[in-house]
Amino acid sequence: MILILDFGSQYTQLIARRIREEKAYCEICPGNKSLDSFSGIKNLKGVILSGGYDSVYSKDAPCPDSRVWELNVPILGICYGMQLIAERLGGKVAPSKHREFGLASVNVECGCSLFKGLKSKETFWMSHGDKLSKMPKGFKVTAKSENSPYAAIENISKNMYGVQFHPEVKHSVHGKKILQNFIFNICGSKRDWTMKSYIVDEVKRIRARAGQSKVLCALSGGVDSSVAAVMLHKAIGERLICVYVDHGLQKLGETERVKKVFGGMFGKNLIIVAAKKIFLSKLEGVADPEQKRKIIGRTFIEVFDKEAKKLKGIDYLLQGTIYPDVIESVSIKGSKAPIKSHHNVGGLPEKIKMKLIEPLKFLFKDEVRVLGKELGIPEEIINRQPFPGPGLAVRTLGEVTEEKLNILKAADDIVTQEIIKARLYEKIWQSFAVILPVKTVGVMGDVRTYEYVIALRAVNSADAMTADWVKLPYDLLGRISSRIINEVKGANRVVYDISNKPPATIEWE
Repeated sequence: MILILDFGSQYTQLIARRIREEKAYCEICPGNKSLDSFSGIKNLKGVILSGGYDSVYSKDAPCPDSRVWELNVPILGICYGMQLIAERLGGKVAPSKHREFGLASVNVECGCSLFKGLKSKETFWMSHGDKLSKMPKGFKVTAKSENSPYAAIENISKNMYGVQFHPEVKHSVHGKKILQNFIFNICGSKRDWTMKSYIVDEVKRIRARAGQSKVLCALSGGVDSSVAAVMLHKAIGERLICVYVDHGLQKLGETERVKKVFGGMFGKNLIIVAAKKIFLSKLEGVADPEQKRKIIGRTFIEVFDKEAKKLKGIDYLLQGTIYPDVIESVSIKGSKAPIKSHHNVGGLPEKIKMKLIEPLKFLFKDEVRVLGKELGIPEEIINRQPFPGPGLAVRTLGEVTEEKLNILKAADDIVTQEIIKARLYEKIWQSFAVILPVKTVGVMGDVRTYEYVIALRAVNSADAMTADWVKLPYDLLGRISSRIINEVKGANRVVYDISNKPPATIEWE
């Protein structure tokens, strides 16, 4: 176990990804969270303090629990994390005359433990406005750049290390090697984090938690809930009851597909609830994205509670929550707002009658797909592109109405058809349509039209924490646009979103 304390860096999730790629287990926690709330202290091998947007000398600068320094495990500080170490142990941090953002040439002492196997001159990614102005006592410099005389420091007796740059980003040429040196050579972690071992451990945990109770599964038909359902079925068998809520916010034909695929898999233990009217009535007049997500989260729970009463003996609710849902829904340091409340995390009501079981809560999306393969789930399910839990409600900007949903469903179906025809579906992380809350003037058959705008979105990503827009071929974009304008009544203009994440998110809301 490696604990990553997050102080608000946009790169924190990348640290976790790099460690998980090495088959070592790690978790991310808010940087100022009490250690009492962290359950993995007994198995702790090391701590990484992330970067952050604050200055350590600011009045309200976030600091870790003071007991972190007494854990007797190696500590690596990255950027803001290194500055925390320096400030804590008598060093000083000050604003730099020349801020450093981007690639920098760094001279390293390749004989030291953190830089073992690297060359004496390396290229790393810098992103800071502050830097060390005075070294803490007992530390020595292990790297320096033109702008940062203390680009890396270490104190072997205290088992503390710091780097001013970001080894976790792909631009840092041998940054991965630095993390390997820390987690394996310095911390002594093992490469024992695999999906096979995860299945064994998680099945044991599920059986111990659920006991002899029945578990209600919130099945959406997407990758996450499908993998979670099969995992639970492996653990408790027929005591798993799957409930699919037909809320009207799904893709075109989705309910029929769920009946076909999962009806055979779960038989009588698959229940389909018609709830379109309930969801649309509660969303009426609501335009704010956060309100939408929270309304949907609460309404899901109300529907599941109602079904649980009918079934009797159900004490637990299974959700396909994954790690990015949790990370994006939790405020990093308490003073900043989360990126967005996921309907199954920040969107849940405070009091839930059923207890939650979330077997994928600490997995990234690509890990969920690997887990699905290990569980023997068909490729057609685990290779599906991600679909948001709140459904098309967060792709219908502004108020959600049945008219706008019908337009969006038809447009989105055309996008999927054409992406599949172009043999790009499994090569793209996500491709979909969004309906904008504006109408524009058009001309069709010499007649003026005034209809909605459809935005197209296609991105590539490994874990949904960062994403790059896909440069779809112009002829493909042209076919999609032409079909939507000609075949979808109510839309007369198509635009393409070329924003990366960050600064944008994958979904528009």
